[in-house]
Amino acid sequence: MADPILQFRNVQKTYQMGEVRVHALRGITFDIFPGDYISIMGPSGCGKSTLLNVLGCLDRPTSGNYLLGGEDVSGMDDDALSAVRGSRLGFVFQSYNLIQQLTVLENIEIPLYYQGKPEDETRERARVLATKVGLADRLDHKPFELSGGQQQRVAIARALVNDPLLILADEPTGNLDSVSGVEILRLFDELNSQGKTLIIVTHDTTVSLRASRSIRLRDGNIESDVRQ
Repeated sequence: MADPILQFRNVQKTYQMGEVRVHALRGITFDIFPGDYISIMGPSGCGKSTLLNVLGCLDRPTSGNYLLGGEDVSGMDDDALSAVRGSRLGFVFQSYNLIQQLTVLENIEIPLYYQGKPEDETRERARVLATKVGLADRLDHKPFELSGGQQQRVAIARALVNDPLLILADEPTGNLDSVSGVEILRLFDELNSQGKTLIIVTHDTTVSLRASRSIRLRDGNIESDVRQ
């Protein structure tokens, strides 16, 4: 079996809320391998959002180790974590998080722009990915001129533009009608079949069933981790 691209070792995360200490993650340990397609589920307050923030290098664990691509990112400073997010991770959000003043092409280019890549290189890669997600005829449109499903396709192309180790999706179909939601899930299926590693946080069992592995959280612990 290939080496894991991500390793959590007894990861804990606690927050101080006034006089109350909240244990959001209580010692999470798992490995993620190249090509995994994982859903993360659980009731509200189980730790899903905290886990996603730590996975996405948006927050640091209180204790434990997080290795991404063989590098321990647990204790990195903000600048180093920002560099990791820009080069190794792709994000897809429920609310798309597109910049309304920019075109489809410009939104897709954003991660490469912050890496200082040459403009002709970023523009060509953005065109290729826009075509890949079915938006070749929408390159000059602004987000407000697109449907919800089309906006999520832009977000997926943007997540792919830096060729990330891992794509993290937070309720990616939550704001979509059922038809658009199915189209987005088919796109995720296709990306995984091409070798992309995906982690999707969802409340929707039908979304979870498309994944090949399901991790369920409860009270900050892993309740189950099964391949399906």
